[in-house]
Amino acid sequence: MTPIVHFIGAGPGAPDLLTLRAQRLIAGAPVCLYAGALVPDEILAHAPAGARLVDTQHLQLDEIIDEVVAAHGGGRDVARLHSGDVSIYSAVAEQTRRLDELGIPWDVTPGVPAFAAAAAALRCELTIPEVAQTVILTRYGRRASAIPAGEELGSLAAHGTTLVIHLGTHAIEEIVQTLAPQYGRDCPAAAVARASWPDEVVLRGTLGTIAGLVRDAGVRRTATILVGPALGAHGFRDSHLYSKARRR
Repeated sequence: MTPIVHFIGAGPGAPDLLTLRAQRLIAGAPVCLYAGALVPDEILAHAPAGARLVDTQHLQLDEIIDEVVAAHGGGRDVARLHSGDVSIYSAVAEQTRRLDELGIPWDVTPGVPAFAAAAAALRCELTIPEVAQTVILTRYGRRASAIPAGEELGSLAAHGTTLVIHLGTHAIEEIVQTLAPQYGRDCPAAAVARASWPDEVVLRGTLGTIAGLVRDAGVRRTATILVGPALGAHGFRDSHLYSKARRR
């Protein structure tokens, strides 16, 4: 069979949040490329004995592709692990573009995304009837590639719905200043660091308090910020999904 590269969402951190499909693919791949400290050893332990394990956190794109090309040339499948789900902020698109150019086949296995793990830690549904029916996933772009026109945080805040911000705790004060005019400083806000890991940190507050909470907790990097009225909703109507009216 033609060797293939499996891009796999390894989940937010907890080893038992890995999907059964992901576990099976890892167990069958003699080469495993993984995203550094974001993928726990317990997940890597599913790789077969003698597998080549390559930590990519300090590698450049060309070096990662070289590993894939070498594996393909040797007739070996590759399990390419990314934390969370590969559909957002995974840099998978630039890798698959290279593989397409090289004629190397690949597929994708989804994983539990970080924002879902953060919502679980908060015990919070992000969509509430007549409060918030939209979830916006974004990131803060101060230290990364430019944010496309129209997707600036202030523009997204105008919708007033549930907002999930990745990679932003280093700029929490700036984020609060941007969001407060639209949401108000009393709007519920939270930050969840290393969701589902043993050292998970859950911070709950408002836009007026969350920056101080993040600063006092020393949270700087692997965290998700959530803002919106759904985080503190109460007294809302029941959904139509299970209502008596739906069955009439």
